Amino acid sequence: MLPKGNPKSPHDLDLAPHQRRQRTLAALARRIEGIARETPVLMVYEDAHWADPSSLEAIGLLVDKIEALRLLLFVTFRPEFVPPWDSGRPHVTTLTINRLAPREVTALIDRVAGDKSLAANIRQDIIERADGIPLFVEEMTKAVLEAESEGAAARVVASAPSPALAVPSSLHASLMARLDRLGQAKGVAQIGAAIGREFSHALLLSVADETEPELAVSLDRLLQSGLLSREGTPPHTMYLFKHALVQDAAYGTLLRESRRALHARIAEAIEERFSEVAESHPETLARHCTEAGQIEKAASLWGKAGQRSLGNAAFPEAERQLTRALAQITSLPSAAVVRREQIKLQVGLSYALMQTKGYGAPETKAAFELARVLIQRAEALGEPAEDPLALFSILYGVWVWNFAAFNSCATLELASQFLTLAGEQDETLPLAIGHRITASSLLVAGHIAKAREHFDRASALYNPDKHRPLAARIGHDLGVMTLCHRGIDLWLLGYPEAARADVDRALRDAREFKHAATMMYALTYNSIVNALRRDIADAQPDELLALADEKGAVFWKASGALVKSWLFVLTGRASEAATSFSSAIAMSRSTGATIFVPLFLSLLGSAFAKLRQFEQARRCIGEAMALAEASGEQWFDAEIYRIAGEIELGSSERKSPNAQCYFEQALGVARAQQTRSLELRAATGLARLWRGQGRRAEAHDLLARVYDWFTEGFDTLDLKEAKALLEELASPVTH
Repeated sequence: MLPKGNPKSPHDLDLAPHQRRQRTLAALARRIEGIARETPVLMVYEDAHWADPSSLEAIGLLVDKIEALRLLLFVTFRPEFVPPWDSGRPHVTTLTINRLAPREVTALIDRVAGDKSLAANIRQDIIERADGIPLFVEEMTKAVLEAESEGAAARVVASAPSPALAVPSSLHASLMARLDRLGQAKGVAQIGAAIGREFSHALLLSVADETEPELAVSLDRLLQSGLLSREGTPPHTMYLFKHALVQDAAYGTLLRESRRALHARIAEAIEERFSEVAESHPETLARHCTEAGQIEKAASLWGKAGQRSLGNAAFPEAERQLTRALAQITSLPSAAVVRREQIKLQVGLSYALMQTKGYGAPETKAAFELARVLIQRAEALGEPAEDPLALFSILYGVWVWNFAAFNSCATLELASQFLTLAGEQDETLPLAIGHRITASSLLVAGHIAKAREHFDRASALYNPDKHRPLAARIGHDLGVMTLCHRGIDLWLLGYPEAARADVDRALRDAREFKHAATMMYALTYNSIVNALRRDIADAQPDELLALADEKGAVFWKASGALVKSWLFVLTGRASEAATSFSSAIAMSRSTGATIFVPLFLSLLGSAFAKLRQFEQARRCIGEAMALAEASGEQWFDAEIYRIAGEIELGSSERKSPNAQCYFEQALGVARAQQTRSLELRAATGLARLWRGQGRRAEAHDLLARVYDWFTEGFDTLDLKEAKALLEELASPVTH
């Protein structure tokens, strides 16, 4: 059996042992996957309702792949917990474990009591008051057995609250009775509870006011009582509370001032004697400083932990830690140093929210807007930002939000402002970013050729040695982002090989950089460009989906789902495409992102057309056109019109007139935007229509003019199909 997962109470969300487990869970999941392909594995994960996001994501990775593994996975959780994985899949079974029946309670009492006898009336009281809850049965029975006499035992049972009350209160009363009889060992239990669900002997000894022999006696009592378990051997002995509720009961006996003083002692011990823990796990020290009321110190430590998590692409943890840092810092008296730190933390939180909530999510926008307000307030007080790039980070974040929830006017205006401001600086990074976001804004707004000029400027300004270390400031590596978007631009302009070269280089650079957010970016756009090229083998999103799951990056998970749906269309799996696209588009929109949705709606319409569901197909195309017009996202307009033409051509009710109109619209837009790849597709569609009408010479001339322009990409499907059609149109007609 593998280790028991990662049960936690709210008190030990940030312990160093927990953090070590959390950071290795994804690696453990991959290791289990490798083992379970060859060897049967039983894995038990308890108390999932207390698990952190990263732990749940690691379990989700196994759930997604478990059908192909020799793995039986048990996950236990409370009824109110909603698993993040899909419980409706055939290989996932949910079982409700009911409370124990009286006969089963009796058997459990007998097992706990062993050779000790209990009076029938006391047994009945335990059965009635435990209300079928196994842990309460065990603890109540032990409390009774530890009483000095049968009369005392009866008083213990009678003192327990009625089972009609909330279970935790009843269980708490039983645990309190047992703790009160532990004497000096109760104090040791309280110290351990303040440290966390799991604690080391070394730290306990550093904090406790007991000698080593005295501490050993207290620990033995706790171990004999069953409230603690022990793992490892000295000097690496670790102790674990039997259940999180045992820890809560011990912690709850501490008075507020005693609790604060105890946390202060723990924090001091960690800093003085366990400096490696303080340095590598600042969140551990931050929690104790918070509970000790050391607000300024706690805020700094939470901020340090959050920035570290952000750098390690542990986005849910970064969001939580930075939120806690900001909550602490806002309670401090206003001062310049406090305001500077608040700006830094707010910017960090904004970038964490990009990943956890989505680039276009309202929470992301609000975080960036607040960061901008904080900088403006500081400047009004004559306090220029300590970090010269802080304002650019915020302006970039505001642009990203508008880009994701695409608004052509806003993105172009913000990019122009950014580029103007960047031109006044000595730093090259803001200027390179300014050209990149200007290029991307122009690209999606349909100014394809003009966009390339700015992409080339951004690429020329990018210096990997100087700019790559600053990737966390803007979420991703600038060079990779530039190559990814330029890849789309080059494909549209009619350079499919150059486009592929850009996204392949972006992916290589991202792998070399080893920055998870940049990697997800590169994987997404590599798949998109290859899907545009109709290169199915290289457009696979599985690696992206796995990484997005592992990192809790909802936007990239939605992106992977959209590409996967696109591949269903390209491989003729229309039914799967229709189902998959509907949920993937909804997932993307849930992040606030609408960019590329016109493209995906048109592809969904194409899938419906192949299923001969033409009204659904027309509805999707109509929605795509309306959304593109409203947002100004015009880079794919020609393809939307072409797909509309194909839908009309396939419909038995409305054929040639509307189809020809759409194909001609597609040609006109493609020519105006100089998007040769889309012009080729539109010309191919119209040539096929004219061939069916007997207009073979016109069809040949139309398609030949477009085809002859190309100088590369002749092994792509679009050019192969166009060449085959040209050869057919040039050959004599046989009757």
